[in-house]
Amino acid sequence: MASLVESGWRYLITNFNDFQLACLGSFFLHESVFFLSGLPFIFLERAGWLSKYKIQTKNNSPAAQEKCITRLLLYHFCVNLPVMIISYPVFKFMGMRSSLPLPSWKVVSTQIIFYFVLEDFVFYWGHRVLHTKWLYKHVHSVHHEYATPFGLTSEYAHPAEILFLGFATIIGPAITGPHLITLWLWMVLRVLETVEAHCGYHFPWSLSNFLPLYGGADFHDYHHRLLYTKSGNYSSTFVYMDRIFGTDTGYRKLKALKKTGVEDYSKEM
Repeated sequence: MASLVESGWRYLITNFNDFQLACLGSFFLHESVFFLSGLPFIFLERAGWLSKYKIQTKNNSPAAQEKCITRLLLYHFCVNLPVMIISYPVFKFMGMRSSLPLPSWKVVSTQIIFYFVLEDFVFYWGHRVLHTKWLYKHVHSVHHEYATPFGLTSEYAHPAEILFLGFATIIGPAITGPHLITLWLWMVLRVLETVEAHCGYHFPWSLSNFLPLYGGADFHDYHHRLLYTKSGNYSSTFVYMDRIFGTDTGYRKLKALKKTGVEDYSKEM
């Protein structure tokens, strides 16, 4: 397996330069993973398949889904891609490389864990700030246009928010200067996580059923369907920050009510 990965990587660095791989390659990888993982949830919602696992009964209209996709393409090409190009010299300065040999799995896994921990911390506080009155009204409310989220709404946001919260995702790699393959793996994992958190479905195989402190769709869906002043659940991937600062009490109360068989949760809340 390792030799296969190394052979594939040798092909990439032989045929493309660092800039092409780090900027255009990263953008292509992001778009591929994002849309391939997010689009199926639109089809599930429209077809009504697996509806028993849908967290909310409300569905988004086809027009709302199409608006989301159109805006995403605009933001990705006009915000995300320029940011990747502009930040390339910074990553190179901090030591990012694409050459062989590839880093060991020990190095890769250590860096990825560090990125998750740092991203959770920075994202939590940035997200809480965005829920203050002025910033929510003028910036973060764009993301909350979809009270019933689906996978692709994970990156539907005001351009200012894309830059602001995007900082939480890139700060770890920016200060460690990883190998490009580590950066790509981090990006893939982060995209898959945020798409799953916004997918609107809680399956028996959802990661939150097996991994302690992992938020997932059920945790984040609660955040979207409440008023911005009462939502809580500000965490990104893992929920320990909400638990520490008590911003998940409403969600945990709801979970307790479900366990005791209370049907009308909204009235109880």
